Amino acid sequence: MTDQRQALQAALDGEHAAVYSYGVIAAYANSDRARLVAEFSAAHRARRDATIELLEADGTAPEAPEAAYNPPFPVDNPIPAANLAVAVESDCAAAWLAAVEQATEPAVRTTATEALTEAAVRRARWQAILGADPVTVSFPGKA
Repeated sequence: MTDQRQALQAALDGEHAAVYSYGVIAAYANSDRARLVAEFSAAHRARRDATIELLEADGTAPEAPEAAYNPPFPVDNPIPAANLAVAVESDCAAAWLAAVEQATEPAVRTTATEALTEAAVRRARWQAILGADPVTVSFPGKA
């Protein structure tokens, strides 16, 4: 397996986790955030599906998703739900940054850069909701 393919598989794993996690986020998020949660969940589903197609384009099937994903902390009200969203978007940004770094094909690099940017913007939106200052970091996806 090439480094590019491994990075894309890791990004796909992150997207699977994000789709699952947004189900948890939706269950506990403030009702005022329902539209935002639905929008971000749909974005992750679309990115997941596009990544599957990208991986399948070279003739091999991507690995299957996990049956379930455990949040890194208990989620039982709107604040932990928003914090989970920040964690999810941070994880996705890190995975897509790795895909940018490992990309050998221009189309893959473009796709990974777009996905990294989208995750960084979603993370910043959640950070703003939580009242963080600053809402973003200089290099999204870096620890």
